[in-house]
Amino acid sequence: MSKAVDSIRRGLEQAVTYARGEAKASAYRVHVPGRIDVRAIRSKLGMTQEEFAGQFGFSINTLRHWEQGKRRPEGPTRAYLLVIDRAPKAVRKALHAA
Repeated sequence: MSKAVDSIRRGLEQAVTYARGEAKASAYRVHVPGRIDVRAIRSKLGMTQEEFAGQFGFSINTLRHWEQGKRRPEGPTRAYLLVIDRAPKAVRKALHAA
């Protein structure tokens, strides 16, 4: 078997193990991008700045600073924004249940 085929097979096996919840969490790292386009996330959701800030718990001034490029979200906030971008319904559900 070629190295490429073997590598693909191992990757698929790891993906299945991870999807089943059988993988060790310590074996995987989370990738959080260095830059997050907050305006694009908000626009994709079709929300005003006020709606987005209120629904996801941000200060309107902080949101405006991010969108104007005056400030950048820090690590944990970038991760939160990434989750909002990829699974906004799950975030809303979690926040409303709290």
